Amino acid sequence: MTAQIDDRILQAVTAYVAEARWFGGKGRDMRVSDVRRLRWLDPSPEAGAPYARIELATVSYADGQTELYQVPLAYYAEPQERIAHARVGSWTDGELGEVHVYDAMHDRRATHQWLESFVRRESNDELVFHRLEGHELDLEAHSSLFSGEQSNSSVRFGEDALMKVFRKVTPGRNPDIEIHDALTRAECHNIAELYGWLEAPAHDGDEPIQLAMLQQLLRTASDGWDIALASVRDLFAEADLHADEVGGDFAAEAHRLGGATAEVHRVLAHEFPTDTWGPDELAALSAAMRERLAAAVAVVPELAPHREALEETFAEVAAIEEPVVVQRVHADYHLGQTLRTTRGWKIVDFEGEPAKPLSERVRPDSRWRDVAGMLRSFDYAAHVVERDVEDHTPQIAYRAREWAERNRDAFLAGYLEPEAGTPEGTVTAPDPHEETLLRAYEADKAVYEAVYETRNRPSWVDIPVSAIARLTSTPEPHPTQEASDR
Repeated sequence: MTAQIDDRILQAVTAYVAEARWFGGKGRDMRVSDVRRLRWLDPSPEAGAPYARIELATVSYADGQTELYQVPLAYYAEPQERIAHARVGSWTDGELGEVHVYDAMHDRRATHQWLESFVRRESNDELVFHRLEGHELDLEAHSSLFSGEQSNSSVRFGEDALMKVFRKVTPGRNPDIEIHDALTRAECHNIAELYGWLEAPAHDGDEPIQLAMLQQLLRTASDGWDIALASVRDLFAEADLHADEVGGDFAAEAHRLGGATAEVHRVLAHEFPTDTWGPDELAALSAAMRERLAAAVAVVPELAPHREALEETFAEVAAIEEPVVVQRVHADYHLGQTLRTTRGWKIVDFEGEPAKPLSERVRPDSRWRDVAGMLRSFDYAAHVVERDVEDHTPQIAYRAREWAERNRDAFLAGYLEPEAGTPEGTVTAPDPHEETLLRAYEADKAVYEAVYETRNRPSWVDIPVSAIARLTSTPEPHPTQEASDR
């Protein structure tokens, strides 16, 4: 028996969700219209442990749209000042009486109950904690919530494991779990191993709702984006050196990252079904790119001078005559989705773009979409640091472009490098139709970026617009060393 979901509870949960960092509907007229309460987790033997359970809040918007958010809660009989910042509210619970309620992800006493449930492989008609064999979880590990999370919440258990809790949830297999499961079982070493996952099982023909995943904690990891930014800063600090002469040169790492990306793509193509795009699918892809462009031009005036060239770039996709193999891909790939460890590069977050419907996030696509996303990320890293240089000169602009192009080339070389044992003479460059796809995917991504920057950071819109100018016209020759005053 659970407590009645009365207006007092709905109002408290609405107020908390509306202000939560992970809530994706900020700025929209919304309310929590219903809360589905799952079974209590088995109580922890630890003194002072709360009652904890997962609650699924239905968010209803004024336009009629609804979304489902996971709100794990911890119930206490007395106020808890140590987690006052995560207070959801106080109300009368039908089982517990008057309670003080907090977001459980901020409460290490509550999150320990999740870890205990994974260890026990707890399973009932409302919650199933799945475990993969091969790793014994450390029950002595203390938990801590990662700061800076966006669409999800991540909890670290000591030096042992990381639990990612999905906040916005959708019935069906979460691609982050699905792909990590396949890559872990295939012993792919370019990811964090999956240890287990939590789901609300299917009932009456419905699909399960996957709520969280438990994976390997990469203790020695450094964020790929942060490493790239540091490399650009090192370059700018050395006024008389080329990118390949600076101690922080990133090209070797970019090459290794390309190889790691290719390996993940190879395993995904083996573990999941592949398909082929013919003229109809390529025409649809081209049309979708042109539709996004038309919508973007209405938002970003700076795109207007490049519209015709972009239209031609996207039209070339429809003219591809060769069949294009498509497969499962990362679908939201950039430097921020990579971690450098002492054992090489690890690729993370296979959830896809959270704003897209699940059906789109699991749809096979060309691997060149992932490659294009990473190439755009190198360009961004260089020009984001360039923007922070106080004494900006043409030489700084030249050096930013030099860094981006050097690392783009290195990444592609690593990505296209033949596998060990591949017969001599294997082609290690994209076919012409693949180059067409890659250029179109890059331009399409830059169009998206231009819209994002116009709406969120207008002063940055020149970064994607300048990239579009380069992608859709004959590349300008590199300035000579003399011309760049070096």
